[in-house]
Amino acid sequence: MQLSDIASIRLNSQQLLESNHQSPTELVRWMGAVQAQDYAMVQWALGIRLNNSTNQQLISDAINSGEIIRTHVMRPTWHLITADDIYWMLELTAPQIKSSLRSRHKQLGLSDKLVTKSHTIITQTIASKGQATRDELVEELLKAGFERSDNRHAHLLILAELDALICSGKSQGKKQTYALLEERVPEKKLLARDEALAELADRYFTSHCPATLKDFVWWSGLYVKDAKKAIELISNKLITEALEDQTYYIHHSYKEVAQPENEVHLLPAFDEFVISYKDRSASIAFEHHKKAISQNGIFWPIIMVNGQIIGTWKRTIKQDKVEIATSFFNSASKQIRNAVEEKAHAFGNFMRKQTSVRHAQDKK
Repeated sequence: MQLSDIASIRLNSQQLLESNHQSPTELVRWMGAVQAQDYAMVQWALGIRLNNSTNQQLISDAINSGEIIRTHVMRPTWHLITADDIYWMLELTAPQIKSSLRSRHKQLGLSDKLVTKSHTIITQTIASKGQATRDELVEELLKAGFERSDNRHAHLLILAELDALICSGKSQGKKQTYALLEERVPEKKLLARDEALAELADRYFTSHCPATLKDFVWWSGLYVKDAKKAIELISNKLITEALEDQTYYIHHSYKEVAQPENEVHLLPAFDEFVISYKDRSASIAFEHHKKAISQNGIFWPIIMVNGQIIGTWKRTIKQDKVEIATSFFNSASKQIRNAVEEKAHAFGNFMRKQTSVRHAQDKK
């Protein structure tokens, strides 16, 4: 197995070549979790993995209805997961996340007593309103004496999510809201710990393979010993391939995968194809790494050909129009530029906006 083989199999496992899914909820369940701090772009991340990628409303409806939940469940950052998965997944991953946040909370002076107080304020505010925006919750926390400094409100809200008290609510225009989790998802599905470990590993290696133990630890936030156990629990579904000093786990259904030809993608910022792996060398050359991923962890929208990242793109939305600007790492052929423009117009159609494309050669 070579690096190019890894990228090819990932294109298949991540549903970027031929999707098996019509429903966004079904797709999110397949992926296990989809990173989602950029709400608009994560909808495109789902759209390009669905058979009907032109229907943004289908995705918005699934999120607004509560079939898909947006919350902090791994690493920690925003993710989309299904309502069926939220309780067992939080029970599995929240302890590690809260442990990783302890030093930060100590810096902020957030004692257990203060966290309990903030939980009460947050849940009571949401209960009284049905759902509440971040600004509304911050206002109530300020009234109760919590300081605004050091972005501590974000940490308090994350803790309330990790304690299974709140989750995403229905959008209010362009604003996201929080809802009470027990009202949003009244049916609590829990799994025994080994069952949860096996389920999470199965989801990851089915939808993200080939991947290593380090990749799985990075994506899931599990302790290494738990990640190893999870892999062992599903070992009968996996085959292994060695490359240099790494062992890659591949779901048996991807043993035979053809090399892609002329497959062009415009992937959104923080897309799972890039961010869900600790080692990204299979898809991006070392000399271009900093052009696609900043030192402080910003993952830019990328242009990809046959699983290889060849440039970046950005969008500028103006009322009913979206302007797409591209930047290629090296000179791109007319064929690739035309294919990129076609994908850019597909993105515009998804956003239901007129699209213009401008290419700019990266001279750096």
